[in-house]
Amino acid sequence: MTQRIEVRGFFLSADREDLWHKDCQDPRRRGLLRKRITLLSILPNLFTVSSIFCGLYAIIQATDGTAADRFYLASVAILFAAIFDSVDGRVARMTKTESDFGLQMDSLADVISFGVAPAILVYQWGLTHFGLVGMLVAFAYAVCGALRLARFNVLAAANMGTSKHFVGLPIPLAAAGIVSLVLLHFKMGGVQLGYQPLLIVVMVLLALLMVSNIRYRTFKELRGTRFAAPAIVVLTLVIAVAIWQTSFSLILATVCTTLIALGPAEELVRFVRRRFHRREEEEEEETV
Repeated sequence: MTQRIEVRGFFLSADREDLWHKDCQDPRRRGLLRKRITLLSILPNLFTVSSIFCGLYAIIQATDGTAADRFYLASVAILFAAIFDSVDGRVARMTKTESDFGLQMDSLADVISFGVAPAILVYQWGLTHFGLVGMLVAFAYAVCGALRLARFNVLAAANMGTSKHFVGLPIPLAAAGIVSLVLLHFKMGGVQLGYQPLLIVVMVLLALLMVSNIRYRTFKELRGTRFAAPAIVVLTLVIAVAIWQTSFSLILATVCTTLIALGPAEELVRFVRRRFHRREEEEEEETV
């Protein structure tokens, strides 16, 4: 097991530890190195804190009953939180300052920005008509999001997860799905959604998918391949042209729906393949 040195509450990777031991003999260099390492360790957490701020801003906007564009602003804030959430882990890996503290901090930020904030947003936007039932649906979404993150942390701590798949719907994708509906409704001229029971079905489905055992692709297997860079460029151009020709909210809703449905679709394909192979094996045993 790789040993790590602790500097002001942050554990350094092997490369940073070697650098520390190399220069720790000189007091001046040691002081400069300590400041540099501390700044690098704080940098990923700044993105995480920015995600928390966006989540808090979304909650404040969603509960502001005076602003006509409050749901739009709350949705945009959650999208910015998703951007910050996708950056903090990459920054930690680039600076080689990954830590257990950062993992826990990121999960707590996700609970606020992608669990509580979207739950309050969707309740104020379209679930208030259902009274207590609407409140319970929003509560169920937030709780399932917290359970999803807790399970992720447990699997990560036990090294039981895989780099190719997430177990359960990732909570940022679930939040993005909710946000896409709010933005699409706002684009069509709406402010607050009317009496729509289908919204309860969507929220319950997202909650169940988060705590399910359905595997969702991380797409990490595409990194490092010769097709990764051209595919990203082509996909970016296609999305840019689609947004230019239509609207961002429609494209976001289409992408989120596709990604959310991709997990159950692949799980169904794997189930059919297993049944097919099992039937072939049974037929071979019967012939023998």
